[in-house]
Formats: sequence, C-alpha cells, structure tokens
Amino acid sequence: MSANLQARRPGVRPGVRPVIAITTGEPAGIGPEIAIRAAWAMRHQVNAVLVGDAAFLAMTASAIDPEIRISAVTTMAARNAGLPHFGADRLCALDIPLGAHVQPGVLDKENGRYVLSTLDAAIEGIRAGWFEAVATAPVQKSTINDAGVPFSGHTEYFAEQTGTARVVMMLAGDANGMPLRVALATTHLPLKDVSAALTQKSLAQTLDIIDADLRGKFGIAAPRILVAGLNPHAGENGYLGREEIDTITPALEAARTRGIDARGPYPADTLFQHKYLKDADCVLAMYHDQGLPVLKYATFGHGINITLGLPLIRTSVDHGTALDLAAQGLGRADCSSMQAALQAALQMVQANPASQ
Repeated sequence: MSANLQARRPGVRPGVRPVIAITTGEPAGIGPEIAIRAAWAMRHQVNAVLVGDAAFLAMTASAIDPEIRISAVTTMAARNAGLPHFGADRLCALDIPLGAHVQPGVLDKENGRYVLSTLDAAIEGIRAGWFEAVATAPVQKSTINDAGVPFSGHTEYFAEQTGTARVVMMLAGDANGMPLRVALATTHLPLKDVSAALTQKSLAQTLDIIDADLRGKFGIAAPRILVAGLNPHAGENGYLGREEIDTITPALEAARTRGIDARGPYPADTLFQHKYLKDADCVLAMYHDQGLPVLKYATFGHGINITLGLPLIRTSVDHGTALDLAAQGLGRADCSSMQAALQAALQMVQANPASQ
C-alpha cells in the first residue's frame, strides 16, 4: 500500500462505526437513490458519507423517506477540521455542487465533470484520513467523455489517480449460500485480442495481486485460486490451442514457487460447479465473458465489483445507471447491490491489518 494513502487511515476502533464514502454516481440515474437507501439501511453499522450535491441528495432523500436527514459538509470544512461524526439519526453528505439541473433519466454533459469531482473527493478523503473505504454508484461513461474528459471506467480512473500500475477486476456475490469470487485476467478487450494479452508476466502480476488482497483485505490466511483455461476443454492437450501449455501452466507453476496456491488450468465449462468451488476462494477467468456470465446469473442484483491492487478499499455495484428506471421516478430501484458493496467494504476494513 502506498504510504501517502496508508499513513492517514483512521483505523477501526471498538464501538466506532467505520467511515465509508459512497460516491453517488450519475445524478440522472439510480445512483443517488440506491446510495441513500443503502446508507440509511446500514447507518447503525457504517458511518456512510454520501459524496455528491448535498441539496440534491437531501431533496431526493426527503422524497424517499421524510425520516432520512442529511447534513452537509463542504470539502473546505473537511480540509480544515476533518469530517464531523454524526450519529445514526442522520447521514452526512460531502457537498460537491452539480454542474447543471438534474432531470431523472436524461443525461447532461454539464454534469460529467461533477461526477469525476465526486471520485476525486473520495480519493482525497482516503488520503486525508476522512474515509476508510469507498463504495461507488454507477456512472455513465459517455457523459464524462462528452464533457471532454477521456474516461474508460472507475477501475482505470482509480488506478490512474492513485498511481497504481496494475489492478484486477473481481466480482463477488452469494451464490445459493456459497461465496463466489471471480477475477479477470483481461477485462474489456475484444475476444480476438485476448490471447495476445495473456502473457506469463501479466498472469504472474494478476495472481500476485489476487493472493495479496485476499490475504490483506479479506483476511484469508491461505487463499486457494482456481484458474480457468482459455480454450475449450483447456486446450485439449494442445489440440484446441497452446495457450494453456505455453503460457498459463508455466505461470501457475511459477506462482506456486512464490507460495501462491493457484491450481489449473481447468476447463471453464465444468469449473463452475459446487464440488470445485466449495473449497476455492477465487476463480481467475481469462476474459470478461468467460467468468462474469456465470457469476451474474448466480448473483445479479446483489453481486458487487471489487478493484484489487489499489492502495485503498473500493467496492461497487454490479449494474449500470438504469436511466430508464430513474425516469419512472423513485421507489423502483433495488439497492441490494449497493448495500452488499457497503457490507463488503465494511468487512474488508475490519479484516485489513493495516486498518487495525
């Protein structure tokens, strides 16, 4: 963990609710609603600080439930005196002013830079010791790009802003009572580019990050990682492709010499069975649509996204902005995934030795 982020973390103290930032995402989507609902539902466990336009969030909260009270804190006040710790009778909002009026379901590029400002404030808060973790509501990439800022996603932005050379995307959820975690060796690549992107070096880095974060952020003493092959039947001894022989197997053998319990490569079509997964802490899939359809089928609506390798704890929902749902008005969005993201962040704060 980079020193500039680690040194200021406030730590976990008995009887004190951990402070977790929730960036409220694209304001025209369901992000503000699910952030408010999840924060309010978990207010006795977590001091969840909403990061966004405080007046807009207070208006939204009042429409959701008049009992929800929001107190605003400016970034300047936080810089001067830190964040006040309110009781569980209200939520705190770190006030980041909107760029334009919000019409639910309608994107406005004038709010693109506002969304990025909420992410910047969350990262500043980690550095300053205001927050112990960050949970993010969904953003609309197109709006940020339309605002003139190249943006490919939360994962890449957090990596860039924290100076992290490599991160790993991992989705997680409860699959019929069994925790399921699926990490990706490659993420948003065309299928034709996946093979070239898989190298022994890249797999070594990915496995190192997964193993380190399962230990450090999840408190798993001896993580067991099951690794999928790239080709059908894991290459069928080379008849259906040599990536397993030339790249994946050597990377796994090298990882085991470093003390990482990485097993495989296994055929992906049979790997996702209870008899294999019950003793595994994570599955490493070679590409996006190899592992995520299985996980999302089993956990959608309450699954989460976790960025491994960052010098901070970042969790997120597993769904998008749902503009069509937001346009229909409040009360239709399900906050289960955001609540799960908050719960996961809380568990990682509690398990992370750096926060003790």
